[in-house]
Amino acid sequence: MALVGIGLWAWSEKGVLSNISSITDLGGLDPVWLFMVVGGVMFILGFAGCIGALRENTFLLKFFSVFLGIIFFLELTTGVLAFVFKDWIKDQLNLFINNNIRAYRDDIDLQNLIDFTQEYWECCGAFGADDWNLNIYFNCTDANPSREKCGVPFSCCTKDPAEDVINTQCGYDIRAKPDSEQKDYINVKGCVPQFEKWLQDNLTLVAGIFIGVALLQIFGICLAQNLVSDIEAVRASCFFT
Repeated sequence: MALVGIGLWAWSEKGVLSNISSITDLGGLDPVWLFMVVGGVMFILGFAGCIGALRENTFLLKFFSVFLGIIFFLELTTGVLAFVFKDWIKDQLNLFINNNIRAYRDDIDLQNLIDFTQEYWECCGAFGADDWNLNIYFNCTDANPSREKCGVPFSCCTKDPAEDVINTQCGYDIRAKPDSEQKDYINVKGCVPQFEKWLQDNLTLVAGIFIGVALLQIFGICLAQNLVSDIEAVRASCFFT
């Protein structure tokens, strides 16, 4: 229900993720609906499992186990495809980040998301700071009248532990400097390589989470099937007696 609530809140609040569908390249589909659909499916499955167990309803228990099995199979298929087509996923991630860069000033929520990502991963752009040439406010063309010309957002800047207040102008004119000097002021690594590095460093944790979720799903399927067998066995014995 939490995902449904998040989806309803984001859909009802005008301006919250209002431009998200234009940057995800989903043909106009608003990803907010994804939260609502996933949340709705989880609620229905949980409801079917609980009511089926309490009321000893074999139809609901079978419904629960079958759809949980389908979800497990889809997750497994997604994992295999992600490994096989990892280069394609990398290209799509690059495209996604670049689309976000273009729309950086169009939505305050998107802007905060990009800033958080660049600060957390200590990165700048998809593969480097020059990716910010895609944004009309930060590009280095002579026709650009913006004060942010040839700069980067403040979230690209390296942090000074002594600073208590964020200097939002720290990225101004930074890309007009030689590459050898830029690394003293901003994070020059792109977010895609930094994300890959994070996955490699935390591979055990990520794999453990996925295995844990898979085991819980398998346990739920087995438990539901065992309960169905017990109920049918009891009913059969009552019928013959």
